[in-house]
Amino acid sequence: LKMAVPTQSSRTGSLWCCHELDFRSGMKIEELNRLIHEFSKQDQREYDDQRALEIHTAKDFIFSMLGMVQKLDQKLPVANEYLLLSGGVREGVVDMDLNELGIYNRGSNYDLAFTLLVPALKLHDWNQPVTLDMRHSALGHSWLSLRLFDDGTIKRWRDCCTLTDHLNGTTNYFFSPTLVANWFQEAVGLVLAELQRKPQRGSPRVEQVERHNTLLTIVLGVGSSRMLYDIVPVVSFKGWPAVAQSWLMENHFWDGKITEEEVISGFYLLPACSASGCRKNEWRLSFARSEVQLKKCISPGLMQAYQVCKAIVIKLLAQPTSISPYYLRCIMLWACDRLPASYLTQEDYVAHFLLGLIDDLQHCLVNKTCPNYFIPQCNMLEHLCDETTMFHARKLALVRSDPAEHLRSIVELAKAANRLTQEMQRRGSSSGLLSPLANPSSADHQQSDDRLAKKLQQLVTENPGKSISVFINPDDVTRPHFRIDDKFF
Repeated sequence: LKMAVPTQSSRTGSLWCCHELDFRSGMKIEELNRLIHEFSKQDQREYDDQRALEIHTAKDFIFSMLGMVQKLDQKLPVANEYLLLSGGVREGVVDMDLNELGIYNRGSNYDLAFTLLVPALKLHDWNQPVTLDMRHSALGHSWLSLRLFDDGTIKRWRDCCTLTDHLNGTTNYFFSPTLVANWFQEAVGLVLAELQRKPQRGSPRVEQVERHNTLLTIVLGVGSSRMLYDIVPVVSFKGWPAVAQSWLMENHFWDGKITEEEVISGFYLLPACSASGCRKNEWRLSFARSEVQLKKCISPGLMQAYQVCKAIVIKLLAQPTSISPYYLRCIMLWACDRLPASYLTQEDYVAHFLLGLIDDLQHCLVNKTCPNYFIPQCNMLEHLCDETTMFHARKLALVRSDPAEHLRSIVELAKAANRLTQEMQRRGSSSGLLSPLANPSSADHQQSDDRLAKKLQQLVTENPGKSISVFINPDDVTRPHFRIDDKFF
């Protein structure tokens, strides 16, 4: 006698799927997935033609401003390469210390946030190798000596260096992150004052400029949108540092998806130091350019779970200062290396991914160990005291025991931010604020913007999944050149 037993091994079977529970909280996985998708829906930014051109106008203004900064004293490279990243520094886009950065919230303070890395030195074309001096620094940090540079570079940057005299009579010039940031922020202030003294019709409104240690935050009003730019002066390198060379020898999730040349195309020094380092001289290694490439290889479901987990952590820890959201990014990259792609590409596993990221972050806090993805021997939590890590671990335990409650909380926060944005847009339109699409001073400018909007839309439609950027000539911001991957249009 044979009896039919309903199978529960297939994920398409309703018997298993409908009753799948999270062991720790007892919540239905289906309900967690629903809340995650609701948050993503509320957190997404819809870019119509007007918003796209407002973003473009703000970027034009920032790039034009930096061109004027370069002309002040010729310190910045003439042909510079900026890295523009979506999201602000406080969201963990790059690894900077958050304890002095102030609090900015979407909706109440801004609508869209960007991070812009601006090379003060661009070491791409030097024939001799540049030596990073790591003798005085914690792992992942370095001093930068200008001793081997040409006299012109030393003369331009001498006032932004600390000096060390040697017994043999020579002087060593160490490029100072704090002095560079001070010079950069003052130069930007001079340029903005000049631009505000002679405002042009239709140009962005400078609503806020704040200096936060080595970071400069600018909020621009463009039409009815508010754009936040976190601008960071950096040192830009081609190639790959020796301290991260062993990482390349390991197997990684991106093997076969992108080339090693794309991953190791360059790195940066950020103006940030370790807990025990010398603030005047110490820089922090950053692999932001590589992270842009790796992001292409991360499954949409895991990326969605990461964004949700980041929102929970930021809310739970109230704009965390000791636990940076960047740590969560490293945890996600390590998970990509550890778990099979067949698992991470499951579309209905988003709740599992979220719970796993929370578990991993809590594990790191309990053990006070979170290795940097590119420099695994560098423990990013080493400087924290046991009381701090255990305090945050206990907070995460509360999330893990009732994830649905915290998901509902961030959904409501996203809705509130959207309401604030919509209210600001209504006020802007009723007060007659100019937008790039509605400048009554020139019908030709209107037609030009319409053509730009159509070109933007066409390029986005015809090049799905590709990196689209805009090259701006600082001397002529009226002529944009679109770059898709390595091709210019």
